[in-house]
Amino acid sequence: MAAALDGRMIDGRHVTLAGFMGAGKTAVGRRLALALGRPFVDTDALIEAEAGMSVAAIFAREGEAAFRARERKAVAVACAMPPAVIAVGGGALGDAESRRRLLEAGPVIYLRATAEALLERVGDAATRPLLASASTAAERLARIRTLLAEREPIYACATHVVDTTGLPLDAVVTRIRALLVEER
Repeated sequence: MAAALDGRMIDGRHVTLAGFMGAGKTAVGRRLALALGRPFVDTDALIEAEAGMSVAAIFAREGEAAFRARERKAVAVACAMPPAVIAVGGGALGDAESRRRLLEAGPVIYLRATAEALLERVGDAATRPLLASASTAAERLARIRTLLAEREPIYACATHVVDTTGLPLDAVVTRIRALLVEER
């Protein structure tokens, strides 16, 4: 029965969650992994463990280019693992090698949300390196809109799109599972 999607229905393939910061990749990823009986891999967590510092600290000390190189390596590591649900950073699909790897590894789900919803969800901008220089909510919203406009063509490579704006976590997971059943 297709509605009873579990990890066996997508054996040998990863499910990757991509999207902007605040879209819900980590929260949805954890819940989806549990529903599919798969491990959850967050590439930002892999980067932080390998570097011994937070993503914000890496950006501050080494810069964005160095972070993106670490991210490329983390994506390769995640894709080499047994089938899992993988959450990648908001800019990961911007790297051609990472994008290719992730798309070859299995379906990539773009978790989309409005700029206003993302602003509400990101919380403390100090922990978000690409927003840290924006001192007001209006500046953060403008920065989010700019980054989204730059990244939308990249996110368009995703296998599926799920708009998370206004949806509870379980509803997002249900929609993703339905998409995976349809893909099967």
